[in-house]
Amino acid sequence: MTTIGELCVRDVVTGTCEMTVAAAAKLMRQEHVGCVVIVDKANGGLGVPLGIVTDRDIVLEVTAPGLDANAVSIGSIKPRELVTARADKDALEALRLMRSKGVRRLPVVSENGSLLGIVAFDDLLELVAEQLSGLTKVISREQAREATTGK
Repeated sequence: MTTIGELCVRDVVTGTCEMTVAAAAKLMRQEHVGCVVIVDKANGGLGVPLGIVTDRDIVLEVTAPGLDANAVSIGSIKPRELVTARADKDALEALRLMRSKGVRRLPVVSENGSLLGIVAFDDLLELVAEQLSGLTKVISREQAREATTGK
């Protein structure tokens, strides 16, 4: 089966805890993504993920209550628990993890916890759809074989 490391998008949009919500929202729009992964860049590279802030978090935590997006940091609105998956995790295991934790996006990390990429529920849904399509082709081929050979 495919690993989550093979599926993940390696070009991750990141920010630090101090980044304002307004800056994060502008970055999301510029990069056409629905989240910013909050990282500690002390370890170099993409850093170690500390949290994730989504467009939905911004709406619920800042816009709806009428807060100033220029005065609120993304670190202050990030969810308490960050769910990540190691790159060697099976894609279906990652899907089960996402379902059990109720998350749609999963930062993918190396053995030492450094950010490698991100996978979204949509990416996994696409993989499952491909697998199901392959199964339907087997059924169609079997039916065609039976029709021509009578077996």
